[in-house]
Amino acid sequence: MNTRSDNHSIVKDIGLTLLSEGKSIRIKAHGYSMYPCIKPGSLILIEPLSIKGMPRPGEIIAIRRESGLIVHRLSKIISKNGITCYIARGDSNAYADNPLKIDKIAGRIVRAESTGENPVPADIRINTKPNYFINRIRVIGIILWKKIKF
Repeated sequence: MNTRSDNHSIVKDIGLTLLSEGKSIRIKAHGYSMYPCIKPGSLILIEPLSIKGMPRPGEIIAIRRESGLIVHRLSKIISKNGITCYIARGDSNAYADNPLKIDKIAGRIVRAESTGENPVPADIRINTKPNYFINRIRVIGIILWKKIKF
């Protein structure tokens, strides 16, 4: 029995339940997929879509995955044959995510707070044209710097 894995699963389930009940949640960001907009260690506030309606391109959304929530920017909405799909992508990711249906979008990010771990405030404004390539190069540089530094 893996207690850490069990705890992660319980917390994930509680967060998703709260969002589905119309309540907002606050979680800590990990990883660099949304760098430089949201940096690791930032605290992000996720509210359910029901509060402000359907997401728009450029907004940052929380996506349900088997492993938990990931936070990426909605880059486009595609409707074909009456089916609407949402395409998201991390601001520093090389490629877009696979198309999603609306039930996979858990909420939208409405606020991000800096922490002692990351004192730089996050910028969660709507951005329809993130500079993916430059952001990715910056993240690669940060990761290499951390490996050399330690």
